[in-house]
Amino acid sequence: MKQPFALFLFAAAAAAVLPAHAQLLPQSPAAQGTQGVQPLDRIVAVVDDGIILQSELNEAMRSVQQQYANDPSQLPPQDVLARQVLDRLILMKLQVQRADDQGIRVSDADVDQAVAAVAQQNKMSPEQLRAAVEQDGSSFAAFRKQLSDQLVAQRLHESVVRDQVSISDSEINNLLASPSYKAGEVHLAHIQISVPAGGNADDIQAAQKKAQQAIDAIKGGMDFKAAAIRFSDGQDALEGGDLGWRRMDEVPPAFADTVATLKPGDVTPALRGPTGFHILKLIDQRAPQRQVVTEYHARQILLKPSELMTPEQARQKAEDLYNEITTKHGDFTKLAKENSKDDTTANAGGDMGWFPQQAWGGAIAQQLSNMKDNQVSQPFQTEAGWHIIQLLGTRQTDRTDDIERDQARQAIGNRKAEQAYDDYLREMRSSAYINVLVPELRDPNLPNSGQSGTGKS
Repeated sequence: MKQPFALFLFAAAAAAVLPAHAQLLPQSPAAQGTQGVQPLDRIVAVVDDGIILQSELNEAMRSVQQQYANDPSQLPPQDVLARQVLDRLILMKLQVQRADDQGIRVSDADVDQAVAAVAQQNKMSPEQLRAAVEQDGSSFAAFRKQLSDQLVAQRLHESVVRDQVSISDSEINNLLASPSYKAGEVHLAHIQISVPAGGNADDIQAAQKKAQQAIDAIKGGMDFKAAAIRFSDGQDALEGGDLGWRRMDEVPPAFADTVATLKPGDVTPALRGPTGFHILKLIDQRAPQRQVVTEYHARQILLKPSELMTPEQARQKAEDLYNEITTKHGDFTKLAKENSKDDTTANAGGDMGWFPQQAWGGAIAQQLSNMKDNQVSQPFQTEAGWHIIQLLGTRQTDRTDDIERDQARQAIGNRKAEQAYDDYLREMRSSAYINVLVPELRDPNLPNSGQSGTGKS
């Protein structure tokens, strides 16, 4: 089975918050021995007012190993993988806690939709997905909890970005006019070695040392994906640091010039950024293309049910108008002005102007795709009401410049959002109490035994 959202499964969080000195807890029934023996579960980390259990870490580790079952050589040694997985569990725990503090919630219906989306992605029904999860030995309740946490983290991300990211037309103009502006797309992977927010010289030196270890490993023949899993602090480390395709104007300006000089397969040296050190690999690239789209010119009559018109009356009125237009040669413009309830087009005789196919929604787009010039559609229903559409013409339009501006706006927004949320996570982690209780799970490359936040020792 595919790994849902390319993420590993989290075990359900502990229901009770225990003091930091509580080292052992009874294990859940699902994890108990088959002969009545009840091994003890231990707390491996305290994260503010929450905890992470050994059983949670074991379940997450097992899921990662299943994800790489076809190529286990990509995974680092068990102790390194355990630290990577624990780091992700800690970060997720912090995000869920911060979201809860801000009143961000998800409903059971939201989780049901996420389950359905995962099932569809894996070409299964929700029932088949549940059976597959349980067949792998996982708890479906834990699976739903993981999806719930992901939704909460996504909404926290949206909240942070919404409050901090804005884009002006002047920023778009400046980007497109900049001598450093580069068109095209690149497929990148990266290794991120973070420096804690407010980190001192020792923190920077430790991060630089770790970055050099990653570079030396890659030069020594280690696959970049395996190196990312082993060394990267990025949220996508366990996916091999794959950033996917992105426009060149989405690449941070500090790195864009270096990326522009790369050929597919090239790896950069460690690049200093605002959050630490980054090692980038160019997987592939593609040149920009002209964007020619089909535009439609149409007009419509929209009838909306209201207190004065029942849904059935609206349908019947639409049928009457359709018959008047098609059999009695009624004037579409006149009838639209007299009858249409669409505030944006009624006064113009229903004229919708020229527009891309999807501009007025999928239902209208589907109608247009099956029509010839001057043809009048039979009445059809959408959420807005009953429509009659007449296609007046089509044309091919080069929208490269318009699309380029839209993409530039999106690129600036994505770049700002990525930086804003990365800063938010670093601040959140630095201000949190994080105490890793198991010495071998602490990162040996970091000062203070790999503990962070107010819980440093």
